[in-house]
Amino acid sequence: MVEEESIIEKVEEYTKNAGFHQLETLRSILQHNSKVQYLQPFISHLDVNTFRTMVPLSSYDDYVDYINQMAEHGKQHHDPPLLSVDPLLCFFYSSGTSSMKPKLIPYFDSTLSQAASFIAHRGSTAVLHRFFPPRPGINKILWFLYADNTTTTKCGFKVMAASSYSLHSGKAKPQQLAVYSSPPQVFLGSIVEHQMYCHLLCGLRNLEAIDAIRTPYAVGLVKAFGLLESKWEQLCDDLECGFPSIEVSDVAMREDVIKALGGPQPELSNRIRLICRGNNDNWGGIAHRLWRNIRYIRCVCTGSMMQYYPKLKYYAGEVPIVGGDYFASECCVGINLDIMQPPETTRFVILPTAAYFEFLPFNMNEESNDAADETVDLSRVEVGKMYEVVVTTYRGFYRYRLGDVVKVVGFYNKSPEVEFVMRAPKTHAEILTEKDLVSAIENFQLAVRGAMMKIEIVEFASFLDQESQPKQLKVFAEVQEESDFMEDKLEESTMILKRCISSLESAFGALYKVEKDKGQVGNLMVFILRPGAFDKLYEVAIRNGTPASQYKPPKIIRNHEIVTLLQKYSFVTLNDN
Repeated sequence: MVEEESIIEKVEEYTKNAGFHQLETLRSILQHNSKVQYLQPFISHLDVNTFRTMVPLSSYDDYVDYINQMAEHGKQHHDPPLLSVDPLLCFFYSSGTSSMKPKLIPYFDSTLSQAASFIAHRGSTAVLHRFFPPRPGINKILWFLYADNTTTTKCGFKVMAASSYSLHSGKAKPQQLAVYSSPPQVFLGSIVEHQMYCHLLCGLRNLEAIDAIRTPYAVGLVKAFGLLESKWEQLCDDLECGFPSIEVSDVAMREDVIKALGGPQPELSNRIRLICRGNNDNWGGIAHRLWRNIRYIRCVCTGSMMQYYPKLKYYAGEVPIVGGDYFASECCVGINLDIMQPPETTRFVILPTAAYFEFLPFNMNEESNDAADETVDLSRVEVGKMYEVVVTTYRGFYRYRLGDVVKVVGFYNKSPEVEFVMRAPKTHAEILTEKDLVSAIENFQLAVRGAMMKIEIVEFASFLDQESQPKQLKVFAEVQEESDFMEDKLEESTMILKRCISSLESAFGALYKVEKDKGQVGNLMVFILRPGAFDKLYEVAIRNGTPASQYKPPKIIRNHEIVTLLQKYSFVTLNDN
């Protein structure tokens, strides 16, 4: 605990002198990586004072060729090094899912970056322990993490999720692994649904020792609790006999789980059966009713994950859902110093030593979508304004547009506090933001309920077809299985929904409305999808390399393959003409 207090003191000092530490961070990055190929066109006049004027803003496309060269030939074949002078260890998958394949993020063995990450991760743990001090005996975490989806590049580098690096690299210490309720082979299993099932089984086996439930993103926990709802009887049977269902086919995982179960557990099984049978189809608060000693649930609930918060809160009941931190695959960005805030007010303190940060003014819903090209530094952001985050990292990204839009809501000492708003549009041609779409679906759902229809939208996304003349916006909405679409009432339901389209379109934002008024956007099309449509999208994403732990259902689709897949599950099509 003394070490944790020391870490908190360092965070205090860094944020009190944020401007100084930002310049030192940039100076350190430029001195260390001055010989890399990416910086050579600018290096003759490059220092902390000229950096922002000499080096252009960049996006992932500016690094693709370098990354592909490293993936195919390795770093040792390039002199000077391409992006970083440090040894390349592996690649991380990005968590973006607007296309069918994730990006590759190079992970270099950078001592300077490790020092910065250490402060961020240990600072996060120290904050958590301030609210929830460790307890002897009740110290297990039910952690829904899936580290299986690794591939290898042409020259032998592993590709994995950033969250699973410690497991695959062998750097996870035995005392760290002992905290998890699941044994290592469950994390490393090969079929996500079987891993999720075994996580639940091991979590139930450790019923009295579970202190917390964690996962990277809220959608992952909603899926896990949904599996508990549908499989609780099988889970109880498995506890009673002392081994997992025959459906769990991974041999190493089965053996690890059998050891973890420790033989038949008939009393525990009966106790869980009584709790689950007593639900009467009401699973509200199940987390606390099953795991009586649990103190918190932790995952990211901001941005597009806010959609899943009400359902997660339903399962959590009295158990507080605490917010995560702002960590990207490219670098740590900010830490959450007040983890008890609800997701709509979660704010992150930018960590001045994690990277060099710039902020690009963002005004998507003005009548023009011309993007600003001049950034401001950490000390010059204005409270109440939105910005796209730009980072220069120790690991080979220079003035890199992270693709996240944040709103500055205050300052912690001299460092900005930001709320995560959404993913940024990819191009100037996009006329709808994630935030617009979320608001529009909320409006649409309210209008449908107002029409006395029992239709619940469980997942949604949009696609702007720029190849049609005029352009056309398509919205995809998956409905819950119990929704009011009886075959004998399909025509009546369709007519009611069509009358609700105006409520959807009214929330699309100024830019969409301007384009529509000019005739540059045609009639809106809404596809009502059968239950399970987005699950198919999830399966395709996992097959194509997206880590299950990092999967986020796309909101703004930019890939025709995804559109084609979703349209196959449409059973009602609406338009506003």
